[in-house]
Amino acid sequence: MKLEWRTCFRIGVSVFVLYLCICYWQSAVGLMTAFLEAAAPLLVGCVVAYLINILMDFYERHYLPGSGRKMAVRSRRPVCMAAAFITLLAIAALVICLVVPQLSSCVQVILAALPGAMQELTLLLEQSAFLPDNIAEALNTIDWQSASVSLLKLFTSGLGSVMDVVVNTISVVFSGIVTAFLAVIFSVYLLADKEKLKRQCNRVMTRYIKQTWYDRIRHVLSVINECFHQYIVGQCTEAVILGLLCMLGMLILRLPYATMIGALIAFTALIPIAGAYIGAGVGAFMIMTVSPVKAVIFLIFIVVLQQVEGNLIYPRVVGSSIGLPAIWVLAAVTVGGGIMGIPGMLLGVPLAAAAYRLLREDVNKPARSGAEGAAAKKQSKER
Repeated sequence: MKLEWRTCFRIGVSVFVLYLCICYWQSAVGLMTAFLEAAAPLLVGCVVAYLINILMDFYERHYLPGSGRKMAVRSRRPVCMAAAFITLLAIAALVICLVVPQLSSCVQVILAALPGAMQELTLLLEQSAFLPDNIAEALNTIDWQSASVSLLKLFTSGLGSVMDVVVNTISVVFSGIVTAFLAVIFSVYLLADKEKLKRQCNRVMTRYIKQTWYDRIRHVLSVINECFHQYIVGQCTEAVILGLLCMLGMLILRLPYATMIGALIAFTALIPIAGAYIGAGVGAFMIMTVSPVKAVIFLIFIVVLQQVEGNLIYPRVVGSSIGLPAIWVLAAVTVGGGIMGIPGMLLGVPLAAAAYRLLREDVNKPARSGAEGAAAKKQSKER
């Protein structure tokens, strides 16, 4: 086989790049980390634009459908984009307004009741003769009110000096605000010119990539986009179902904070499989300020509901929407969570669905005969 100079040049460049990556791996990682940090607003903006685009497409399909008037065409994109942003902000504000004030009041109630509870526990242990006399006497001499205040001060002082905490908090908040602002601005530009950007990307790819590779890349990207779109819609549907079931069950059992905890469970259920348990912990903490017995009843109820949701609702709603069998949904969540934590749980299912669909297409593709394969190979060489 005759080697062309272009092939040799590509092999040499690839070996040289591989050598640089092996010898200067730490520097390459540091450079990549710095690049990702600098591009964080753009990456976050792409994620925001993708999420907003789902709602925006829905609104565009229902905003004066079939109208060809100039005013309707010009106003469709900005109006629907604004409606999508307002919808997400309204949902987030509703959850925060429902949960945060009550959670703060629950913490205050528990801190106020903690000294009396510790004294009662000490008295109970002393009466049951469970502790030695010297330890019981030492516990009786403790002022739990002042001890709780001292413990709180020790915790806050352990975070560092007041000035350091203030400076670090201000810098983190300011950096987060700037990143969020730039991300939103970038997402608006992406959504406003998404058709133009798509045409430009297609022109670049067709200019510098072979047609066969272009078709494959475009097909893979379309499958990934479809899986992510269906997964997000299915996950939100499942979260709404779980939140409503939790609220109805709490109302039937006459548990406090039914509406609030239902909204919290629905919000945390966006995290696959394990999200409801996170909301259940916060909900049990809030109910415990009213009645510890009702908190135990709530935990039993949420465990049963989570089993039903994890084994019946979630695989059917999310799994069927993306075409992934239930067993692979559970496997993707488990492996993704083990590798990347919560982000891995969110990304594992749609990526596994895309890989499953592409593999199924390739397996089900009819095999070519020897003559057909040779003819196709000859045609590819002639091109």
